[in-house]
Amino acid sequence: MPEKLLFVCMGNICRSPAAESITLHLAEAAGIAGAIECDSAGTLGYHVGSPPDRRMRAAAERRGITLRGKARQFNKADFERFDRILAMDRDNYNDIMALDPEGRYKGKVKLICEYCTTHTDRDVPDPYYGGDAGFEYVLDLLNDACANLLIEVKRPPDVDRGR
Repeated sequence: MPEKLLFVCMGNICRSPAAESITLHLAEAAGIAGAIECDSAGTLGYHVGSPPDRRMRAAAERRGITLRGKARQFNKADFERFDRILAMDRDNYNDIMALDPEGRYKGKVKLICEYCTTHTDRDVPDPYYGGDAGFEYVLDLLNDACANLLIEVKRPPDVDRGR
């Protein structure tokens, strides 16, 4: 059964669709595309129904990655539907956890940067109000995090993960 991953940012038009597409791209390249299912969402509903931001799409296309889909808002049902919920920053994490006041799903929700090994950032910065370099940096950061996330996802369940 595939592991279901949900990537979450604020508006679901830049960071989270990029993380979703990078993860699918890397999984396909590694021959493990069938081991995962990915989706993305935003904590706010400002952009529901919109495609990914054109600047993020262009930056991803330069790397051979196509961003697809339409923005949607995170909802409580996502806690049940997904095995891992990966927030782009602490604000997103806190907004997600506000929908789970009892903490039932706390073990499923993590910051995506927890998977980084090359970068030391704790949050993926929102490139929306910046220039092209910000979009490129976000893609670099997400590539680092998503590659390491996939290593963990494809690890056999009997391997001690040091937790």
